[in-house]
Amino acid sequence: MTGAQHRDEDLSERIERYRETAREVRRDIVEMVYAAQSGHPGGSLSAVELLLWLYNEELDVDPDAPDAPDRDRLVYSKGHACPVLYSLLTRYGFVDADPNEEFRRFGGSLPGHSSPKVPGVEFPSGSLGQGLSYANGLAMAADMSGDDYDVYAVLGDGETQEGNLWEAAMTAGEKDLDIVAIVDRNGKQNDLPVVETKDIAPLDEKFESFRWDTWTVDGHDFDDIAAAFEEINEADGPRMLIADTVKGYPIEFMEDQPNGYHAGAPTDEEYETAMRDLGFEDAAASEVSTE
Repeated sequence: MTGAQHRDEDLSERIERYRETAREVRRDIVEMVYAAQSGHPGGSLSAVELLLWLYNEELDVDPDAPDAPDRDRLVYSKGHACPVLYSLLTRYGFVDADPNEEFRRFGGSLPGHSSPKVPGVEFPSGSLGQGLSYANGLAMAADMSGDDYDVYAVLGDGETQEGNLWEAAMTAGEKDLDIVAIVDRNGKQNDLPVVETKDIAPLDEKFESFRWDTWTVDGHDFDDIAAAFEEINEADGPRMLIADTVKGYPIEFMEDQPNGYHAGAPTDEEYETAMRDLGFEDAAASEVSTE
């Protein structure tokens, strides 16, 4: 697949299709975490539109050749929020497994933090704050080798509290690296809202001081994302998309938690409530195996 595969279809029609796919991906996330009885649903739910856009509109990748030298690179730095990534990799043919049976299972093929052992995954995550440095390395390698691939990085807002990330931001600006980074600014992290842990505002001005161009969008609005990428794709050098999102979106009881339901599995009752919030009225916890 490539990010240009549907360009013969009107953008408004594509976006309408993406909205329905987003709902289905959110169902996958909740099912996956419930089946495993563990995982990180909140930050997966907040990133759905962003990853859907990348896989359908931007990334030039091929499930039949996931390691092709000229593939675009997606560094998914917030790898604990991997259910959204696994849903899409399964949906688009990179992963031939049932996530409800393989995710976070002993000996399973889909670990609880995304890993290059999974086809289509570039970056071994787990320790936050390192993805942008890795993306820098990929961009520098492309410059040195003359390879023609694009580099994208998806970061959590909590990890922008880490010093390593700001060293990477300074390096990318100083070397004018061709990178598109996205911060999923859902405002919550492991225990508390980000602002109560370490306030990162003003995020745009901080990146701009390191010579990045920045855009800020509603990260759940495909029209907003599309308009930003129209400009991003006309620019070069380090580019930062700050996506304002809601952790746990659109599941009300997850959104309401101080950490946005950062980690943990829903109970049977919560599972069925989440499915109703997503519009799957008849979904029953008894239909999903947790064995």
